Amino acid sequence: MHGFILNIRKAKNEDVIVTVLSKDSVQDYYRFFGARHSILQIGNFIDFGKEKNRQSFMPKIRKISHLGFPWLFWTNHILIWQNFIKLFNIHLKDTTEVDSFYFNLLLSIAKKWDKQNPKRLAIEGYLNLLEYEGRLHDNDFCYICKIPLDKEISLMRAYIPTHPSCIEAHAYEKNQIFQLFDTKSTINIDNNIIDKLYKILLKGL
Repeated sequence: MHGFILNIRKAKNEDVIVTVLSKDSVQDYYRFFGARHSILQIGNFIDFGKEKNRQSFMPKIRKISHLGFPWLFWTNHILIWQNFIKLFNIHLKDTTEVDSFYFNLLLSIAKKWDKQNPKRLAIEGYLNLLEYEGRLHDNDFCYICKIPLDKEISLMRAYIPTHPSCIEAHAYEKNQIFQLFDTKSTINIDNNIIDKLYKILLKGL
């Protein structure tokens, strides 16, 4: 099986519980002496086997190998990737069965992580996730006061548009943001705005 490590929790002694997103599930696995294994890092893409444990409700993870990417030794890329992955762990909490969308989205982004600005890729992936889940607010009304938006808007968590005065936040050009929502491409967005959009993303999926 292939999967992305979303989270690692200490169990007893040097054992750990590993949360893995595979193509159709989010599953916790028990790993004996997992703290000794460098492969077990948040964000790593792994090939693994699982073994049902009759004495425990939690299966064991075994035969782990790391499926690497070219950017794995780039500190900045790793940091942004791990922050992005942690959001999925929170977002998919208490979920066991998932559509392949989430696995495929992460795999697609990971393959491009060294070729494009990772913050831009994270934002584009975030927009695709919001659209997939039916949470992309691309209507022309303020989420707070329900009055039509003006030429400038602000954005809440999940990129929900509002009037800047309603939340006292940075103002963006409405047409540019709505074009971003439509295309899911950051190519026409300057880096200053990318940094601001990325900080909103870090609030949660």
